[in-house]
Amino acid sequence: MLDIYPRFCAAVTPYCQPSSRLVVGLSGGVDSRVLLALAARYGREYQVPCVAVHVHHGLSLNADDWASQCAHWCEESGIALVVERITLARQGGESLEQIARDGRYQALHRHIRPGDLLLTGQHADDQVETFLLALKRGSGPKGLACMAPVSSFGEGMLIRPLLEVSREQIEALALSESLEWVEDESNQDTRFERNFIRHQLMPQLTERWPVFRRSVQRSARLCAEQEALLDELLADKYQMVSAKDDSLNISALDECSTVMRNRLLRMWFAVHQQRMPGHAHLALIWSEVACAQQDANPRLKIDQVEVRRFAGHLYLVAHCADVSGWQRPILPEQPLTLPQGLGQLRMIHTEGQGYLNLSHCDPNQFWVTFDPTGLSAHPAGRSHSRKLKKLFQEYGVPSWLRRRTPILMYQEQVVCVAGVFVDRAFKGQDCELIWDK
Repeated sequence: MLDIYPRFCAAVTPYCQPSSRLVVGLSGGVDSRVLLALAARYGREYQVPCVAVHVHHGLSLNADDWASQCAHWCEESGIALVVERITLARQGGESLEQIARDGRYQALHRHIRPGDLLLTGQHADDQVETFLLALKRGSGPKGLACMAPVSSFGEGMLIRPLLEVSREQIEALALSESLEWVEDESNQDTRFERNFIRHQLMPQLTERWPVFRRSVQRSARLCAEQEALLDELLADKYQMVSAKDDSLNISALDECSTVMRNRLLRMWFAVHQQRMPGHAHLALIWSEVACAQQDANPRLKIDQVEVRRFAGHLYLVAHCADVSGWQRPILPEQPLTLPQGLGQLRMIHTEGQGYLNLSHCDPNQFWVTFDPTGLSAHPAGRSHSRKLKKLFQEYGVPSWLRRRTPILMYQEQVVCVAGVFVDRAFKGQDCELIWDK
């Protein structure tokens, strides 16, 4: 396969583990079609399992045909295919391109197991387009570093084996191997920014400066190196301002210069695998959240997360559906699955090693709720009964977790709040409530 297959092997082999699978993001375009052929060959030669995922956006009248074509090519290659159908919803000022990209990666994320290698087909021309888009937005070195050849992705790794291969080389390989592929008609629509760069801007730039692509790639690599160096130099400082729960200490940040503080905040977003905040958002995080009045409960929404403040720390909180109306019965020794990915609850007998005494209770009268409204409890070791709302404050439970923390009930009595306290009427040693988050 010309000289591309050795590059593919060099990109993939260092990250392959005995448990790894190759997961190909297969759109059906020429780049992902070549990627599928490369992955299939690698899988055969190195005995590595290979699967493909096709994300069906439904944006084109030809979308069903593309999915069928991908299924045909995967069958020919002996590779299992999963077709993920997603619905895109435009929110705020996001472009359709960005929404489609985010939806695609969210869908791919669902198929990554520990140790898996997600392979995507971005190539050298895509990298140049990404650089120019970042330049248009006024990005700093982080944005101008563009796409990394390798990065973490869920419990696996995201690898772009074709990132230094040109579109022209990829098409030449596809033709030499008699590979078929699909053409997305939207790729010709210059209303989309990437298409404008590809069809109108790049031809002029490369005609005037033939080495323009290589120069951009070199600049992107230099920016990536500078970013890596900054992260290395600030690693100890980041540890000083961050807490075990991944929050940031506001007092420690206040001792930093504005430039350093902004860098540490960007590192924080990177640790949480969130999109980088712009300069305006960084200023708002500090002025509107960190420095808000002490009695305030500030929050700042940025994309899919909120920046919140609690007990002198900044937290990144994902947007979550309201579960306060959810309630279910729970039986001893039988796990109860909680909603919205909140884990499982188990009531287990401990033979004198627990913290609950439920021996006097009817096992069929236990239930779980997330709604503290109107409930009171008398925590063991305290002199008075209080409303759960007040107890959550006193026990330091952040406001956004107060309706996402399971409450174990017996009939109409609070038995305990998972991980927080036990009511004195149920204090003992024969049982334990385990919350597997």
